[in-house]
Amino acid sequence: MTVTEQSVPQTAPGAPGPARAARDHLWMHFARMGAYQDRPAPVIVKGEGAHVWDDRGHKVLDGLSGLFVVQAGHGRAELAEVMAKQAETLAFFPVWGYATEPAVQLAERVASYAPGDLNRVFFTTGGGEAVESAWKVAKQYFKLTGKPMKHKVISRATAYHGTPQGALAITGLPAMKQAFEPLTPGGFRVPNTNIYRAERMGAPTDPVAFGAWAAARIEEAILFEGPETVAAVVLEPVQNSGGCFVPPPGYFQRVREICDRHDVLLVSDEVICGFGRHGTMFACEKFGYQPDIITCAKGMSSGYGPIGAMIASDRIMEPFLEGKNFFPHGYTFGGHPVSAAVSLANLDIFEREGLNQNVLDNEQALGDTLRRLLDLDIVGDVRGDGYFWAVELVKDKATKETFDLAERETLIKQFLPGALFRNGLYARPDDRGEPVIQVAPALTTGQAEFDEMEQVLRATLTEAMRLV
Repeated sequence: MTVTEQSVPQTAPGAPGPARAARDHLWMHFARMGAYQDRPAPVIVKGEGAHVWDDRGHKVLDGLSGLFVVQAGHGRAELAEVMAKQAETLAFFPVWGYATEPAVQLAERVASYAPGDLNRVFFTTGGGEAVESAWKVAKQYFKLTGKPMKHKVISRATAYHGTPQGALAITGLPAMKQAFEPLTPGGFRVPNTNIYRAERMGAPTDPVAFGAWAAARIEEAILFEGPETVAAVVLEPVQNSGGCFVPPPGYFQRVREICDRHDVLLVSDEVICGFGRHGTMFACEKFGYQPDIITCAKGMSSGYGPIGAMIASDRIMEPFLEGKNFFPHGYTFGGHPVSAAVSLANLDIFEREGLNQNVLDNEQALGDTLRRLLDLDIVGDVRGDGYFWAVELVKDKATKETFDLAERETLIKQFLPGALFRNGLYARPDDRGEPVIQVAPALTTGQAEFDEMEQVLRATLTEAMRLV
C-alpha cells in the first residue's frame, strides 16, 4: 500500500467507545469541538519509540514528539517503573516551605546544566506557568531593588509564550488574545527574526545586518517605553510560532548588550528549545548568550510527568534572601515528587544514550532531508535547527505570495491535519504566522525516521497542491 492510500479507520458518530465519549465529555485543547459532532476524534492508545497507534490500530510516526515533549521516545518501561516506585514511597507533598528528595535532586541537576550563575530552580507544572513566574519574579525583583516602575516586558511578534493571563500578554499573537482581553498590562512587541520575510519588514536580507536590525528594534522599544519601566525581554532561542525562526548571527549577543545597558532582564524561554531539542541542555548555550532567567518544561521529563521550571540567577535570588522577603507565588503540583523522580531518570537517559550528541550528529541530515521538499511548488522555505524544523507553504514560490484566509482555512485547518495523520505522520500544520508544517521528532531518531517524514510530507503536499 502506498503512503497516499493509507487511511484512518473512522468510527460512526453514534458508535460506542472512546471516540463517542471524547465527543460527549472531553473538552480538547485548542480544538474546534463542533467538528467532532460529525466525525470522531483520533484516540491515541499506545506509543513505542517514535511511533504511536490509535484505537483502530493505525500506526503513525510521531513527528512532533507529542508536542515538542517526548525527547526520549514513547514506551520507556524504565521510566514507568521509576514513577511507580516513587508513588509507592511518596506520591505527593508540596514544596511550600518543605522539600522532597526528588525535587531537591532535580533542582540541583537542572542548575548544574544551566549556564553561568543560574542556580535557583522554581518548579511549575508547565511552560506557561514558568513564563508567568518569570514575569512575576522580574517585577518583584525590581521592586525589592528600588526600581518599582520596571514592570513591562518586550517580546516578539507572532511569538507564543503561554496561556495564563500574564504569559498571554507576553504572547505576540493578537487572535489568541482577543477572547480574553483585557489582559495583564505591560506586554509590548518588536519584529521577529523571520529572515525569509525580511523584505516585507523593510529589513536588510544579509543575515548579519538583519540580526543587527532586529536587535536594534528591541532597544528602540525599550527607549520608547522608558528603560525605567521595562523589566524584561522574553525571547525563545528559536521562535516556535510562525515556524522555527532561527536567530541571525550576533543577534543574541547584541540583545544581551542592550539588556545590560538598560538594566533589563533577559529571559530565555526554552519551554520547547530546552533539554536537547537543539543538541544542548539549554539552547542559549548553543547560540552563545547568557540569560538572567530560563523558563523550561516539556522535555525535562520527556512528557512522562507534568513539570516545568523557572531558573533564576543568583543575582535575581539575592534580594529574596534578605530578612522577611519572600516570593508570594506557587503551584500545588510544582515539583511534584513523581514528576521530579521521572525527570531525573529521563535525564539519566540523556546522558547514558547521548541524546544531545545524537541531535548534533544528525541535525544536518534532518535539515537536508526536509530540504528535498523545496522541489515542490508549494514549499517556499525550509528552516530550523537541531530537531526543530518548519516547512513554509506558499502560493507563489517566485514572489513568496502566501495563501489568503479562505485558502488557509482549507489547507491548514481542514485538509492537512487529517491527511498527514491518514498518511502516517503526526506533525503540526500552523498558520499563526505564515502557513507552515512543523516537525520535531524524538531525539532518539535518525535517517530512517527522517526519510519516513519526508515521504509522507511529499505525498501529502502533492495532494495539497491539487487542492489549492
